[in-house]
Amino acid sequence: MIPRVPNIVGRRLLLAGLLVLAVLAIGTIGFYFLEGWPLLESAYVATQTVTTVGYGDITPKSHSGRMFTVVLMLLGVGTVLYGLTNIVQAVVQSGVIDALGSRRKIREMDKLENHYIVCGAGRVGRRIIRSLRRQSLPFVIIERNEERVVEFQGDNLHILIGDSTLEANLLQAGVTRARGLATCLPDDADNVYVVLTARGLSPDLHIVARAVEEQAEPKLIRAGASRVVAPIIIGSQSMARALLKPAIADFMESIVAESLDLVFEEVAIDSRSGLAGKALRETNIMSELNLIVVAVRRRTGELEFHPNGDTLINKGDLLIVIGNADSVKQLVEANA
Repeated sequence: MIPRVPNIVGRRLLLAGLLVLAVLAIGTIGFYFLEGWPLLESAYVATQTVTTVGYGDITPKSHSGRMFTVVLMLLGVGTVLYGLTNIVQAVVQSGVIDALGSRRKIREMDKLENHYIVCGAGRVGRRIIRSLRRQSLPFVIIERNEERVVEFQGDNLHILIGDSTLEANLLQAGVTRARGLATCLPDDADNVYVVLTARGLSPDLHIVARAVEEQAEPKLIRAGASRVVAPIIIGSQSMARALLKPAIADFMESIVAESLDLVFEEVAIDSRSGLAGKALRETNIMSELNLIVVAVRRRTGELEFHPNGDTLINKGDLLIVIGNADSVKQLVEANA
């Protein structure tokens, strides 16, 4: 996103305005005492003097008043010129900083790889953004409404102000190099269009789409979404669980809130992993790291729940584990 520098312009505008007001105040007081005019007429003549408009109806009569007017003219014109110079410099500097910052951000985005793209920074998008920030993962935000990303502007994040349904903006965000994309726009048609465009640009991209209406889910799947999330359905399921099984609901909420120091993680097993070709009991996952393997997703896509100690871990499998955050981190790093 193009960085803003309102503080520079604001400070200089304030300084220029205060100087002009100070000169006007000095002129008003001077004419009031030297010429004996009422305050309104004194302010009127002081404004004429400072703005170099000239005199047509009221002019200083006394010698001291005219000498004071000469000083006020020089002081007033100098102050106004100084103020205008400050304003011009601030605007030019702001433009230069904006241009340089924009180019720097574009260069940084061009270097991003295996990052995430969040399309839409509304209520759903902001939660995704906060989750990515907590995990220090690289990402790019695409949002057409600049007011929605105000809270993220000072955090040196990669933000594109624009329409995420446009191919050019997705390409600028690095969709061909990205690891995943989440489209959480408030309109299902826009989400379908983003999915179609992103899938066409990157066939292997993992795409998660928001479904505002339940009937939009199959359309998003056909468009190419890897996963579809319907907040309304998830919310109703959570409410039902909280109503019928409150203990389970408390446990699930504790995991999501990370208050129990328990995390879910998926660990990919490739040819370099020391776990490939071993039975689960032969690894240190349960014995040393004290982690629970909830499921194993096989290379074929089959999901095996609650595997036992004899379950064989193969290359290409994905282990879904739960446990202490530090232990999970050790497992992930050992198989990275």
